[in-house]
Amino acid sequence: MGAAYRLACRQEFEVSLLERNPQVGGNAGSFEISGIPVDFGSHRLHPSCHASVLADIRSLLGDDLLERPRHGRILLRGRWLGFPLKPLDLALKLPLGFILGVGADALKRLSGKRRSAGMESFESVIRRGLGNTIAEEFYLPYAQKIWGLDPGRLSATQARRRVAAGSLTALVKKAVGGLLPSARPKGRFFYYPRSGFGQISSAYAAAAEEAGAAILRGTSVTRIRQNRGVWHVEYEQDQTVGAIEADHVWSTIPLSSLARCMEPAPPAEVLESAAAISFRAMILIYLTLSRPRFTEFDAHYFPGPEVIVSRISEPKNYRGTPEPRERTVLCAELPCSPEDRYWQMSDEELGRETTLALEAAGLPVGNSVCGVLTRRLRYAYPIYESGYEEHFVRLENWLGRQENLISFGRQGLFAHDNTHHALFMAYAAGECLDARGQFDQRKWHEYLETFKSHVVED
Repeated sequence: MGAAYRLACRQEFEVSLLERNPQVGGNAGSFEISGIPVDFGSHRLHPSCHASVLADIRSLLGDDLLERPRHGRILLRGRWLGFPLKPLDLALKLPLGFILGVGADALKRLSGKRRSAGMESFESVIRRGLGNTIAEEFYLPYAQKIWGLDPGRLSATQARRRVAAGSLTALVKKAVGGLLPSARPKGRFFYYPRSGFGQISSAYAAAAEEAGAAILRGTSVTRIRQNRGVWHVEYEQDQTVGAIEADHVWSTIPLSSLARCMEPAPPAEVLESAAAISFRAMILIYLTLSRPRFTEFDAHYFPGPEVIVSRISEPKNYRGTPEPRERTVLCAELPCSPEDRYWQMSDEELGRETTLALEAAGLPVGNSVCGVLTRRLRYAYPIYESGYEEHFVRLENWLGRQENLISFGRQGLFAHDNTHHALFMAYAAGECLDARGQFDQRKWHEYLETFKSHVVED
């Protein structure tokens, strides 16, 4: 959507965007439940957003882009801690055994006693950087829950792309940053649209269409083929089929799916690699409660296995509005696989599972649930299983040989990223296309290396 907007505003190209869903934005969209805008999970626009992206969003949303304080909490050893972490909270609420364990880990680092290198994994990187206590109490069980694999089977890349504070020193700096009077730490606030996170995507779409872009909603791409330098993108929409001819195709569909819908088909080894990389699915469970507010917190994090969901959020608290006063909505995130029993459950069954999970966490909803709705995300998180790099590089090399075809975005680059990262990719792609329609591959490859340095912000 960001790319369509930027290109359409240049008035140099005919731009068509094929959107699979009825509404724009994909997982960064919004919809309403009982008059309350809700998102596909917990979404924030982080202050580390690239300046040009943030400037456009400010221009498109105006006063509807709110600046909100972060006010979450995390359940650790049966105790609630403020999230982002705060020094006073850590000192007063952490169990003594945890504090002593972290201290012992820090002394080991100072003494230089570290494990031998060996085969790197998510687990080894986290243990070496943050110590055994933090690894075993938080990051390792959370990783198991999010990606569904033993952390020792996850690639070290997963840790480097997903854990912003990769060492005890970095973690301490992040925690004490809130005490520094010189500057307001970026991790302590976020931007959020007045009408839900999807207002960003909707604003981009409206501006793109006003600039001349054509957006085909409810459209599924079925085949992509090239004939004499011209791309043919075939699609289905409202039980009818169509096709678009294009000089350039920019795709955000999952990289593995892109390979499978190409004609002629990629070489067998490329298709094998496409089948070898996988995504973690997620079920979003929305509970409508007949009360004005559930808690004061915007999000609750559950790293441990005793609670089946990984996070719940309360959209009204993201916007900071009491309306409507008679009800609120909770969004629970349940990472899973389409082969899991949860994927086959009904909304009512998932609602019961969620209420039981909240009770286990000391957050009972009682009899205030007056509605349950679910959404299933088939491609929520890329899974970096050890050895995935070989398959990804093979796909990447094959893609690089397709003239005027690029893949980007979270699913398109099999990347962990935030919305602001995805929009930066879109703006970068636009910079690589000149007024004559020539795409600068060298510059794009430089950007691809930059994208690999992105670290997710929670």
